[in-house]
Amino acid sequence: MKNSKSGGKGVKMQRTSGVRASISFPTALYETLEVIAKQKKVSMAWVVRDAAERYVIGEAKRAGRKI
Repeated sequence: MKNSKSGGKGVKMQRTSGVRASISFPTALYETLEVIAKQKKVSMAWVVRDAAERYVIGEAKRAGRKI
């Protein structure tokens, strides 16, 4: 996901529409995500989407797939 705060390259994703998901996190993980969001001055949703995207890209690279 491209974001001026990350400065990194990302996959182009639609931002105008999407699918909502309800996710439960262990308390310690949730608190860590909150800290990261506050440090980066972004929403928790942004942090979770960014983490998910990085994970998917990494898995695709390990499997030799292009995204």
